[in-house]
Amino acid sequence: MSINQYNVTRAPEVADRFENPGLEEHLPRLTDVDAAANKRAERIVALLFTLSILASIGALVGYFALPLDGTVGSVRLSTIVLGAGIGVGMLGIGVAAIHWAKSLMNNVERVELRHPQRSDDETREVAAQMMVDGVNDSGIARRPVLKGALAGAAALAPLPILVPLVGNLGGDWNVSKFKHTIWGETPDGTYGTLPDGSKGRRLARDPEDTPIKASDVTIGSVFHVIPQGLSEGQPDYYEEKAKAVVLLIRLDPRILKESPERADWSYDGIVAYSKICTHVGCPVALYEQQTHHLLCPCHQSTFDVADEAKVVFGPAKRPLPQLPIAVDTEGYLVARSDFTEPIGPSYWERLK
Repeated sequence: MSINQYNVTRAPEVADRFENPGLEEHLPRLTDVDAAANKRAERIVALLFTLSILASIGALVGYFALPLDGTVGSVRLSTIVLGAGIGVGMLGIGVAAIHWAKSLMNNVERVELRHPQRSDDETREVAAQMMVDGVNDSGIARRPVLKGALAGAAALAPLPILVPLVGNLGGDWNVSKFKHTIWGETPDGTYGTLPDGSKGRRLARDPEDTPIKASDVTIGSVFHVIPQGLSEGQPDYYEEKAKAVVLLIRLDPRILKESPERADWSYDGIVAYSKICTHVGCPVALYEQQTHHLLCPCHQSTFDVADEAKVVFGPAKRPLPQLPIAVDTEGYLVARSDFTEPIGPSYWERLK
């Protein structure tokens, strides 16, 4: 049977290139044909810039009128006022710019054919003229209200961010204060007496503030610790707690690696280290029981608790400071002394 006996349908021929459909017909907007609508759109843009200005001023007023007094309420209120002012200020500029572009600026589509990277002089002059035309189309020159509103909003918007930053610089350059914490203090009712007659501040559970007996700490257990007697009512409570927080862990004494000068800093496998990462100060609170590693959740700095909390991974440059501990005559864990080095992140000057 011949193939010519069948009706063979051939595929239509496909052109090498699609015909350029061109641009759709440009439809004018209401603001293009109605002067009143154009003026109304200009007022809306100016109003949005004004809203941004007022929000930025409100944030600055809130920063100075709501001083921080160390309480959670004052920090929360100040943060809300600053955050709201910055957010509304930036949002006002963004929405105003979008509304300006969509309602007032020329929206005629333009086509520019692709050329070699370096265009000829005539093309470059045309491109420069297009940019000039774009500036003229924006109406910035003939709309002084919008120009002033834009300048005011743009000038004030960064201030709620910059003023608090600059205002907090230079207040206290005494970096040696990080060397001392309230672990070295022993007010009445918060200390235990060691067999040699010396005193040490008792370790307490955070936040219950109950003292910890060595017998309560089993191998593998972890306690979040603060100095006993640390209460919210005392001055600089948050600053002192931030410096004094400690992680208490009990290991098998046989796996502890201790240098001779630290031989009496632990008790039967119980060790205590600052909970403040030496990288940027995040709380180190993730303990891997099998590896005896402490992990910082911020940037993954890892410390080996069994080897004096030395850094085994991550950006931290020095071990966690160790708190020397002992057991008093009643069986409670106490701090033998304050930290022997500054706690917290490394900085440009560390006084030892």
